[in-house]
Amino acid sequence: MDILLIGGLWLDASTWDDVVPALEAHGHRAVPVALPGQGDGSRSATLGDQVAAVLAAVDAARGEVMVAGHSAACTLAWLAADARPERVAKVALIGGFPSGDGQTYADFFEVEDGVMPFPGWGPFEGPDSADLDEAARRDFASAAVPVPEGVAKGVVRLKDERRFGVPVLVVCPEFSPDEARAWVAAGDVPELAKAERVEYADLDSGHWPMLTRPAELAGLLAAAAKA
Repeated sequence: MDILLIGGLWLDASTWDDVVPALEAHGHRAVPVALPGQGDGSRSATLGDQVAAVLAAVDAARGEVMVAGHSAACTLAWLAADARPERVAKVALIGGFPSGDGQTYADFFEVEDGVMPFPGWGPFEGPDSADLDEAARRDFASAAVPVPEGVAKGVVRLKDERRFGVPVLVVCPEFSPDEARAWVAAGDVPELAKAERVEYADLDSGHWPMLTRPAELAGLLAAAAKA
């Protein structure tokens, strides 16, 4: 199966470099999605541009496809299921949850000069970054791509309730499956509360397992793709 890989905020497609060969070793074709505004130098990209890039990758895939989104990009993966429910065989949500219709995509941090730069490690102290050493933190921060305001403040639009029939895997890195289930049960993730089939997988890592646990992450995605 083709597995599309969508990085979260501040990440370009190279964030999946260690996951791709691990997925291919499991017999899958891994396709990192280059998002407009996150690696191509564009500061004017919008959420719509990123959705279009993801859908183009879905349309170019061979047969049914798994779409894996990381962190904020869990919403991009869910938007793909909404727009292509007949093509998306499974959605994998890595370290995050999808926003609902009418919500802002990722307006989490201050925008400066039309972009939302990486805010430093303060907001991510604790379980999020516990498995990143000082060198890894420096490398991440130096490579972080400021996210265009049109992406961060874009409004999510969901239209097709057939998305709720697409199976979902929630990969739980810095939080546990039990915590994720509790958030869904409490109504904190309305989109998943309506999903017909949701599975949870534990992963002992921080918020960026593609960097710190690529083989383990690939194993979880590969197993879900075959399920």
